Amino acid sequence: MKAIDSTELYFNRAADLLDLSDNIRTLLIQPKREVQVQVAIERDNGEIATYVGYRVQHDDARGPMKGGLRYHPDVDLDEVRSLAALMTWKTAVVNLPYGGAKGGISVDPTKISRRELEKITRAFIDGIHDVIGPDIDIPAPDMGTTAEVMAWIMNQYGKYHGFNPGVVTGKPVEMHGLPGREEATGRGVGTLTLKTLSRLGRKPQQTRVAIQGFGNVGFHTAKFLSDAECKIVAASDVSGGYYKPDGLDIPAMLRYSLQNKGLSGYAEAELITNEQVLELDVDCLIPAALGGVITSKNAAKIRAPIIIEAANSPTYPDADDELHARGIVVLPDILANAGGVTGSYFEWVQNRQHYQWTLDRVRQELDAVMTKSFERVWEVANERRVSLRTAAYIVGIGRVGRATVLGGIA
Repeated sequence: MKAIDSTELYFNRAADLLDLSDNIRTLLIQPKREVQVQVAIERDNGEIATYVGYRVQHDDARGPMKGGLRYHPDVDLDEVRSLAALMTWKTAVVNLPYGGAKGGISVDPTKISRRELEKITRAFIDGIHDVIGPDIDIPAPDMGTTAEVMAWIMNQYGKYHGFNPGVVTGKPVEMHGLPGREEATGRGVGTLTLKTLSRLGRKPQQTRVAIQGFGNVGFHTAKFLSDAECKIVAASDVSGGYYKPDGLDIPAMLRYSLQNKGLSGYAEAELITNEQVLELDVDCLIPAALGGVITSKNAAKIRAPIIIEAANSPTYPDADDELHARGIVVLPDILANAGGVTGSYFEWVQNRQHYQWTLDRVRQELDAVMTKSFERVWEVANERRVSLRTAAYIVGIGRVGRATVLGGIA
């Protein structure tokens, strides 16, 4: 199943329960704008290389559109469409004054130089600068992009439109970024993991956790949950999974990952596959890497009674149905990983006010937004007797639908 098909399936399930008309469904599901640009650069060896860049702007009924920019060889228009729609519902679930957008370039950033990466970024902004902006569409980091890439975007946009740091979020703190933005997604995942455990009568100290993915999100999730005294027994990155039944030494793994730019070669745990990490006998599973890792082929092998979706679209719909039928609690991506866009919102507010927030304030405000959103979704799930995923879509689609009707069509 294509990513956009999964997104539309979840949308239609919630829309049915909301009794939305066909006209409103069409308005909400169709993207507002799709931009595809050729990104051409001269490589370090003198050759001309071309890449394809995308920006899909899904909906702006509730405010300027917001969404990440990913650099990955598998990026295509279908994926970006799906992720843009997810951003619309995600920003609405946590009640931010945004719509949804997403962008990407089909490129492997590990196979080009830093200079080439900067050229690609600036050429891409040359192609889309007139359709982004602090009141239109605000990019942010995603897979394969960094705070430095966001600084290049701000600088290149400024060449056309003058100084305006609010055009992009996830920037370095020295370039008008937000303290704590880098940890925001993982901190949000960790916060809601603890909320879910509490609702289900589980204590952190008695909870065994497996985390698939040790990039930015998995890294900070592991740190947060380790500090909360959860026992993390497995973590993984592209080099494989690292498993220790008695609990991993997370501070040591964090240091190792920073020093070695990944977990490859870490010798203080048993090496297993990423697929095996998903199937471990643990209390809580956190997929924090790529989408589509839980499918109909491995859903029956999932043993964790709780799944927290730190990645975007890690579970296919048929697998999600099977997990729900088995009584497995799945906290959906559009809520679980919304800490990132919430942190981006704080950065945008800071840029508009030209006033720097403190790390303590960022963390306090982030925890408050995530907790309030979690409680609302949990309430709707219980009231309507639906899964947390369907409840989250009901909350998000309901808010966007009301804004669309109130704003009018003409």
